[in-house]
Amino acid sequence: MNEQKVESLWVHLHWLTVLSQQGSYTAAAQRLGVSKAAMSQRISELERAAGVALVQRTTRSVRLTEAGRQLVDGMRDPFERIAQSFSSVRDLADEPAGLVRVTAPVAFARQQLVPRIAGFVRAHPKVRLELDMSDRLSALATEGFDLAIRHTASPPDTHVAWPLCGTRSLLVASRDYLRRRGTPQSPQDLAAHDCLHYPRAQDTSAWHFTKPPEGRRKAQQQQQRVTVPVSGPFCANNSEALRDAALAGLGIALVPDFSAQAALQAGKLVEVLPGWSSVGTFSPQIYAIRPYASHVPRAVSAFVGWLRVALAEGFAVRG
Repeated sequence: MNEQKVESLWVHLHWLTVLSQQGSYTAAAQRLGVSKAAMSQRISELERAAGVALVQRTTRSVRLTEAGRQLVDGMRDPFERIAQSFSSVRDLADEPAGLVRVTAPVAFARQQLVPRIAGFVRAHPKVRLELDMSDRLSALATEGFDLAIRHTASPPDTHVAWPLCGTRSLLVASRDYLRRRGTPQSPQDLAAHDCLHYPRAQDTSAWHFTKPPEGRRKAQQQQQRVTVPVSGPFCANNSEALRDAALAGLGIALVPDFSAQAALQAGKLVEVLPGWSSVGTFSPQIYAIRPYASHVPRAVSAFVGWLRVALAEGFAVRG
């Protein structure tokens, strides 16, 4: 392959790296804003020029061949440096501009991000936001996301993490359920109730609670710690689903405060055991995170700064 031919294939090479990240022609085409047919044509042209197969095609996905992986591995760092250089130049403009791709948990995105985003878009008309709502933990560096909103107690050391706001885990139930089954007076009472929980890997279906010491001798006392085995007719890995199940009277749900906020304020749900704090199920902190890089685009910095102000008050609930 002569030098002129290589230069004519820079776009093809970039598209191959995107295909390797996205895992399918459809997703890669959507990421690049082109048609699936154009995507397939460019990869075929690249394979003909290289004289070797670069992609293994199946009915549902694509995988790189050994030659394809070698080519992508060699191009990844140069393309990242090009992207950073272009971002640095673009940041010389008077105001933030460009695309910011964000991934966030479904419940948090629907209830807290989307209702607030209009304010950011109006303030920064040259910035475009692309929001991926998913409870799957995406690999930011390989999937092309600029930022992730994460509900976590320990952001990865390889990433920059900006704390956005604190959050609490709440036990909630409908008034109808509590009339039928009674209101728990202690965590131990939950063992006799229908409990709606968030399944975890190696889940033992137990909830953990602490209670601060009371009275004049607080400093000399230790927190009360209680672990309660729970069971119920429904569990889900989405806090909106747990909240809706509680609204339907199926039981007592343990959810983050941002999922229950509106229902509590409307009187549709009641907080249960408000004097106790749940620990271990949901993190008490929400972060914006991105892989470490020497340069953070102005559009990303602007969005993070706006988020920190917009979420500063947290999710106080008043039943």
